[in-house]
Amino acid sequence: MSSAQDPLFFTASVAPGGQQVDAWLNQPLLLSLEQGGVDWPSSCRNGTCRTCIGQLAQGQVRYEIDWPGLSVEERFEGYVLPCVAFPCSDLTLQRES
Repeated sequence: MSSAQDPLFFTASVAPGGQQVDAWLNQPLLLSLEQGGVDWPSSCRNGTCRTCIGQLAQGQVRYEIDWPGLSVEERFEGYVLPCVAFPCSDLTLQRES
């Protein structure tokens, strides 16, 4: 159970463009993006195809799976897979070019 001070969601901003959506703690970031009207690429929704890859410019996420489809270097550089990433703070996500 959450206390009165624990947020139910954070704010996710998308760059470029600056679109903002509610990023719910209990669901993958990709689902929050879609519910907020953001057209974000996706396919497998289980962290293996990498279609949804993006880079965190700000913020933190967590994973409920042991090892999403990212290399150690990619994780260090801030790359995330929104289909299996859960927000831990307000964040800014950059689209892959």
